[in-house]
Amino acid sequence: MVSAFSAANKVVLGQVKTAEKSNEITAIPELLELLNIRGCLITIDAMGCQKAIARKVVSKEADYLLSVKSNQPSLEAAFDNYFKLEMLQREDGDTYSTKEQGHGRVETRLCLVNDDLSVLGDIAFEWPELKTMGIVATIRQEKGQPATGITLRYYISSAQLTSKELLEASRAHWSIESQLHWRLDVGMREDECRIRREQTGENFTAIRHIALNLLSADTSFKAGIKRKQKRAGRNNEYLSRVLAG
Repeated sequence: MVSAFSAANKVVLGQVKTAEKSNEITAIPELLELLNIRGCLITIDAMGCQKAIARKVVSKEADYLLSVKSNQPSLEAAFDNYFKLEMLQREDGDTYSTKEQGHGRVETRLCLVNDDLSVLGDIAFEWPELKTMGIVATIRQEKGQPATGITLRYYISSAQLTSKELLEASRAHWSIESQLHWRLDVGMREDECRIRREQTGENFTAIRHIALNLLSADTSFKAGIKRKQKRAGRNNEYLSRVLAG
């Protein structure tokens, strides 16, 4: 299943089942076709970094922010040739950084953006409406020990993004893991479900998404998804409130 998730509202907007012997690359355009995404910034991980998907997003009057990895070797190589570590220490240019501490870790993230796409050469013309290239460097320190390396992530976008906007959007993209997948697996035990016959698996996924959206939207009871489910099953008044939105 490929899901469209609104990071701002924490709700599932739609889903499409990948065809047999296929993958997300063919399913993503089908899902985008179902949605009204005009004016939105669509973030997709590296598998979705495809020219056809970028064209689909732009044709729907939206912008894309795509993660670049080895599935686009020429584009990745252009980033490698352009980026130098000392760029992160320059005071000029558009850069932004954050530092977060918790669970014995300290993570520092630094982002820089560049709108001079000449450094990509002819590759820049292959991506529709391309306006911004971005680089996010992550440095992690565990239990007070010195950092052992830097993780680099490359991005391209059809939107004119600042470094702050790009970093926040790239972080928000991964909220789908904690706000959707983790809650489905832990709260609704999706991974334990063995319903596979015909379309029933897809149907149950849709039902879970609807239930998750409704339970997440309810603010009258401050609790996790599991407790909200139990209360809805035992209290008709609360169930009616959840269903009424």
